Amino acid sequence: MAGSDRSQAPAAGAGAPAVILVEPQLGENIGMVARAMLNCGLKDLRLVAPREPWPNAKAVAAASGADPVLAAARLYPTTAAAIADLARVYATTARERDMTKPVVSPRAAAAAMRGFGAGCGLLFGKESRGLDNDDIALADAILAIPLNPGFSSLNLAMAVLLTGYEWWLAGSAAADSVLRMPPETRPATKAELAGLFEHLEAELDACGFLRVAHQRPTMVRNLRNLFGRANMTEQEVRTFRGIIACLVTGGPRRRPPATTTGEAGQP
Repeated sequence: MAGSDRSQAPAAGAGAPAVILVEPQLGENIGMVARAMLNCGLKDLRLVAPREPWPNAKAVAAASGADPVLAAARLYPTTAAAIADLARVYATTARERDMTKPVVSPRAAAAAMRGFGAGCGLLFGKESRGLDNDDIALADAILAIPLNPGFSSLNLAMAVLLTGYEWWLAGSAAADSVLRMPPETRPATKAELAGLFEHLEAELDACGFLRVAHQRPTMVRNLRNLFGRANMTEQEVRTFRGIIACLVTGGPRRRPPATTTGEAGQP
């Protein structure tokens, strides 16, 4: 649908979420995603291991003028690297997943992101089969678009447009849902959480807790989901890593309380 006012600069909402495409297959789809993003004031496009070479002429042609989004797009080798600086990530999927995570609609996610502020991201999988479970395990919640259950298939750009539109529409109406925390801390980034997970998992390997090889991936994923639901702050991550280190090394032992014998007050 045409109708852009070319006399106005494309708007970009403050604290707009990043859009992360995991292993996108076609340049044309990336271009259409860029167009959908700019429609909704989103400009932070991140590509994880795209199949076709980048930059891509087909993407530019399909973007229909959303060139600034493509020009600023960043490439990453893994999903973990692409979301490392983010503090809140929603994974989009239409399939049932065997893991414990909150499931929210685009409208609920938009309101939460508006309240949360900067540092949010929307994770989209490849066109053929969506996101892998390991990618979804990195997210804080699953974003599911409620559509006709008999036919809920969307192409990549449509999914981005629907979620982006809800974010745009939410405006500042969700200001009362801001996550409040002391000024000396902030939400933990995915990189900081990954450091905590790797620290904990290394010690659990060392003590033999994760010794059953075929169960290890599921146990690790469940642990990561558990801590992901906690919405940890940077300070809490540091505290928990200190706890792990203290438990492993034995830490400074607390002296037992003094005991007395004989008459009251006499040693």
